[in-house]
Amino acid sequence: MKTVEIRPDLWLLMLEFGQSYLWNDAGALTLVDTGIATSGGEIAAAIEELGHRKSDVKRVVLTHFHEDHCGGAAEISGWGEVTVLALRLEAAVIRGEQPAPPPNLTEQERALHRSLGAHLLPAAPACRVDGELEDGDTIDFGGGAQVIHTPGHTDGSIALHLPRAGVLFTGDTVAHVNGQVMPGVFNLDTAQMLRSFRRLAEIDVSLACVGHGEPVHNAHAALAAAVATTG
Repeated sequence: MKTVEIRPDLWLLMLEFGQSYLWNDAGALTLVDTGIATSGGEIAAAIEELGHRKSDVKRVVLTHFHEDHCGGAAEISGWGEVTVLALRLEAAVIRGEQPAPPPNLTEQERALHRSLGAHLLPAAPACRVDGELEDGDTIDFGGGAQVIHTPGHTDGSIALHLPRAGVLFTGDTVAHVNGQVMPGVFNLDTAQMLRSFRRLAEIDVSLACVGHGEPVHNAHAALAAAVATTG
């Protein structure tokens, strides 16, 4: 596990599988996504390394229900006074009340999915959802994080826009692989995901924190360029 400072109030936690983002508001911590089911220990170690305690985590925001994003949420939700948030459309899956719809993989994606070992990931334990979000809601961290519904990767995927900070958390709608900014893979509805991708590219931000890969600086221009390439 590797911890990368992106800015004084934001860290990327590069986990054994997947990644999480940690935002610090004067000692009150927010996690955006939580890695796979075994990631709790890694995240706790990173928090302590940064001089905080597990109990400083006050909020977990889940961008979608996939096991590499919400797997650690059940453990983390028991660390103290933690509020777990997800879009209303994802809540029943995260709670374990209904099965998760599988992605519609292309032949190429099927091979990539297997080569990454994604089919071997542990299932995400059911986790309570304390707050069901809607498109346009504002979450009280980072000066106000605006919820953007970005369907396509899953029905209830979200991004988070922090206008005051110039930061965008994209979930898996955007990836940054080998220096290339691109739409995400393993989608439920790729055409819909591309519409969401284009919506995010219209937002004027300096930093995009993607679901997989390093954060993207000069993000508005990079996303616009990616839209021009993908059509």
